[in-house]
Amino acid sequence: MQKIMIMSFMVGIYLLNNVTSAETLDRIIAVVEKEVVLDRELTQESLAIVAKMKASQMRVPPEMILRKQVLERLIIQKLQFQLAQRSGIKVSDAMLQAAIMNIAKGNKMSVGAFKGTLVKQGLSYREFQKKVRHEIILEQLRLREISSRIKVSDREAEHYLETHKGMNDDVSYHLGHILVSLPEDAQAKEIQAAEAKANDIVTKLRTGEDFRQLAVAVSEGNKALTGGDLGWRTIKQMPTVFTDIVPTLKKGNIADPIRSPSGFHVIKVLGLKGIIDTNETHLVTKTKARHILIKTNEIMNDEEARKKLLKLKGRIKEGDHFETLARSHSEDTASSLKGGDLGWVTSGVLVPIFEKAMNSLEIGQISEPIQTSFGWHLIQVLERKEQDNSADYSLNQVKEQIRRRKIEEETELWMRRLRSEAYVKIYLERL
Repeated sequence: MQKIMIMSFMVGIYLLNNVTSAETLDRIIAVVEKEVVLDRELTQESLAIVAKMKASQMRVPPEMILRKQVLERLIIQKLQFQLAQRSGIKVSDAMLQAAIMNIAKGNKMSVGAFKGTLVKQGLSYREFQKKVRHEIILEQLRLREISSRIKVSDREAEHYLETHKGMNDDVSYHLGHILVSLPEDAQAKEIQAAEAKANDIVTKLRTGEDFRQLAVAVSEGNKALTGGDLGWRTIKQMPTVFTDIVPTLKKGNIADPIRSPSGFHVIKVLGLKGIIDTNETHLVTKTKARHILIKTNEIMNDEEARKKLLKLKGRIKEGDHFETLARSHSEDTASSLKGGDLGWVTSGVLVPIFEKAMNSLEIGQISEPIQTSFGWHLIQVLERKEQDNSADYSLNQVKEQIRRRKIEEETELWMRRLRSEAYVKIYLERL
């Protein structure tokens, strides 16, 4: 049976407001603000993690170690969901359905076929919907708390390009990562203890201890339960604190502990490989277009707007000038004074429906009425040209890489801050 590719989901959350006594599997393992983590939750998630480890041929750590790591993951998840709830973040049924349609499309299936495949593999569709909804909530929360605040200027990207000239970007590194964390206001004794722990980890690894096993056991990074696997990354894609160290390492090498605001990092190069050279000419198609926009309202409905545009199109065919009609009829105030002229546009600038219709037109051709979220449009393409956009493309690529790096670094700090500022009580004796 074909295995479907879903996506990486956070575990479901069980909201329990009134827990008094419970059966053995429902005893309280931790209190997280006003919620609890039950033994049942911890056991279910631990079993799921063990199954993934076995599928990845990872050695399963001792039960106590695994349960502690899984418990930390559950605590962080509960804190994020609580913050999302306080922030009013919700997922509509339409958003959920659109996400599932995209997942099904990514697996080259209809939603019906995708649902059937889930059932055949013994997966509950309702539980799948719940997990997708939770993942969307977390994405929106992180967008609001982190991603939306990360900005990268052109100057920052230009400086990066200048300072990294000659650096080998044709190599990617498969990195293993172990984090010994530190609070933001760490005292000298805490720093010394964390550094000593990191040095001890390095010693164990250099004397042959299994990296993934040790990462599961001791790492406080968010990849701990995957054996500390950061995946394949080029220099541009890895955290800034690693960029000077990693290129000096060979496959199998373990770096000395690296200090950052999050704590001490232990890095191992699990693999090296060449990647495709991206220093090539990058051409983009630019289109010069104009349009007439008719908006809908209480007086002008969709059908009337469409008919009005068809009449205008008829007048153009009879000899009226497009730009004249745009000035007198278009409700796009930004372009109507210019005869509907949108100037030269590249892919991704305009809304997808408009762009798709525009790209389907020949030079001089006028579209049928097209509906977007702005209203109804008549579109005419005036010119097209290809332009070497290599410089801008490279700059934008670097900006996006820097942005992703900043998001990754800030996410780690944000989650640790969320954890340290929350009320959490763990009943270790019950583990």
